[in-house]
Amino acid sequence: MDFAIRIVKFYKFLRDEKNVYIISKQLLRSGTSIGANVSEATYAQSRADFINKMNIALKEASETEYWITLLYRTGVIDEKSYESLLNDVKQIIGTLVKIVKNSKS
Repeated sequence: MDFAIRIVKFYKFLRDEKNVYIISKQLLRSGTSIGANVSEATYAQSRADFINKMNIALKEASETEYWITLLYRTGVIDEKSYESLLNDVKQIIGTLVKIVKNSKS
């Protein structure tokens, strides 16, 4: 939830201050979808459903990492913002990878 809140605030900044509309909307969708899928997994109907939801969250996190990197490499965001957001999403990815691996075994 904290990451999703951060993404919503960052989206508003990109939209209002940087006039970045398309990429910021993509970042908003993928960045907020991570937590939504994890939340859905809480009430999964089966282990397979749980793993599926977590895999979807992992894919969304990977996409979020892509958009953050694109924003940085195109000069839209500075290195400090990039490093901070990248660190957060990489931690989320690492956690999700562990959850998926442990759930499969």
